[in-house]
Amino acid sequence: MFGVNWRTSPRRYDVRVERHVSIVMDDGVELDAQVYRPDSDDQFPALLGVHAYDAAMQTTPSLPRAMNLANAQAEAGDPHFYARRGYVHVIVNARGTGASGGDYSHYGPRDVDDVVAVIEWMAAQPWCTGAVGMFGVSYFAVAAKQVAARNPEPLKAVFAPFGYTDFYRDKFYHGGILARNFVTSWTKHLANARVEGWSRKALGEEEYARRLEQLRADPDITAVPELAAALAAPDANAHPLIIDVLMNPEDGPYWHERNPDLTAIRVPIVLGACWGMYGLHLPGEFRAWKQINAPKKLIVGPPIYLNRPVYQYAEQSLRWFDHWLKGNDTGYLDEPPVQLFLPGDDGKGSWLDAHEWPLPHTTWHSFYLHREGLLSEHEHWPYEGASGYEDNTYNGRGAVTFTTPPLVERTELVGPATATVYAATTADELLLFLSLWVVDVDGNRHMLTRGWLRGSLREVDEARSEPWLPEHPYTNPKPVTPDAVHRYEISLAPTAHVFTPGQRIQFQISSGDLEQPERFVDVVAQGHLLRRDPSWISILHDAEHPSELSLPITNGNRIGTYLSAETALS
Repeated sequence: MFGVNWRTSPRRYDVRVERHVSIVMDDGVELDAQVYRPDSDDQFPALLGVHAYDAAMQTTPSLPRAMNLANAQAEAGDPHFYARRGYVHVIVNARGTGASGGDYSHYGPRDVDDVVAVIEWMAAQPWCTGAVGMFGVSYFAVAAKQVAARNPEPLKAVFAPFGYTDFYRDKFYHGGILARNFVTSWTKHLANARVEGWSRKALGEEEYARRLEQLRADPDITAVPELAAALAAPDANAHPLIIDVLMNPEDGPYWHERNPDLTAIRVPIVLGACWGMYGLHLPGEFRAWKQINAPKKLIVGPPIYLNRPVYQYAEQSLRWFDHWLKGNDTGYLDEPPVQLFLPGDDGKGSWLDAHEWPLPHTTWHSFYLHREGLLSEHEHWPYEGASGYEDNTYNGRGAVTFTTPPLVERTELVGPATATVYAATTADELLLFLSLWVVDVDGNRHMLTRGWLRGSLREVDEARSEPWLPEHPYTNPKPVTPDAVHRYEISLAPTAHVFTPGQRIQFQISSGDLEQPERFVDVVAQGHLLRRDPSWISILHDAEHPSELSLPITNGNRIGTYLSAETALS
């Protein structure tokens, strides 16, 4: 790859492959590594990837295909690509997975210690210049951010998009609601995992036993066969990991010791995701962008995730690593640090370059929820009342939707959205699932993003919140009083879309995520633990209870949506 004034390392070398190289940790545990080197006796910078999946899947020659359940773990990138261009690429199984020894601790501190030790081992090898980088997506990117927070001296650069940064908020408990499908499906893909559970040791036998019985008596949990099986045999297979997730339904020590300290990272890093990964990686990447104080880039692409095996980002990452590991100025740092793809249903998506996030010209417009399903920038009329729906396992799970008139101009929406919802329920708990949709001129719709909140965890952390991003501590639950009105502040994951004239913006509120997914990336954000007890939910929208949706408008809509357009464009 080359530009007018720069070029990346050329393809020059054949590749030597060393499989099942043993790297010994300080406690005697041996990690299993696959090493890809240029066919030369010279020294080269080295790249590292760490995972918990099948080692052969990471490097087997395979035609890239869209991500699906079978191939989702092929996330290392192509080691031949880097070795041919003068890098050693080392891919290692985390302890307790694959052919590596020891017990797996689910990204625990011991796992991070191991990766730091592997980096030091790589830097000391005769084939290495002493400079090390980390590459890979998802599992690889999460591990890379954990290690970057330790700032080991040989680690000179990280290319780690698609990596959540908060295990509680991003991965397992969206808005405090258990992502039960993700935890049960993901653990099945861990390779030969020998899981060391956290809860039994951390809580003590007595508290562990008490919580286990409490979980076994929870009808919402035991209604899920995979969760019931884990509770029946808590020490089998990867069940200790599932038990740890279930025993820690609020934010706390289990999650904190796994989350990287983003403020400590000083290693140059590339972040990013795609707009479709709003249910896993995307929110954490924006969190990382905000908190990391180091040379950094942010790339957010079209909402399709990445093919497997991963090959996208190869050329971009080569420019990054050439700069930091070889001293080859590829001009990458001269380009704007934020690169965002702007999707549009007109088929004319485009890239936007920026220097900040959120975009500095963003204006958050209030769209109010009205009777008869209207979403409008006009404030509430007197005595508008409420809209309601039934949430009932036996009789159907309902929803309420609010839709704008057809837009009369091109309207660009980029950033995080927020909602203030006044709601009452007949039950003692409330699950809120918010979704933002685009409705085309023919009435078809597709989802842009989601937000979630468990009613009893509605407390807002004012000190950590921004006007466009309410933060919740997810601790110390406060009861939901049946038939009483409570106010809920909820963030929706950042999104981007260019609306064209005639399209509508739609906002939906429900207590479940039962919509048919359009794409595989939508599946990642679904499958939450729902309530079995039936209830009726009322969403209030009147002068005393001004429920509203706040949308980040970056272009267009300067004087508001038009009710008069209803007749002209319908």
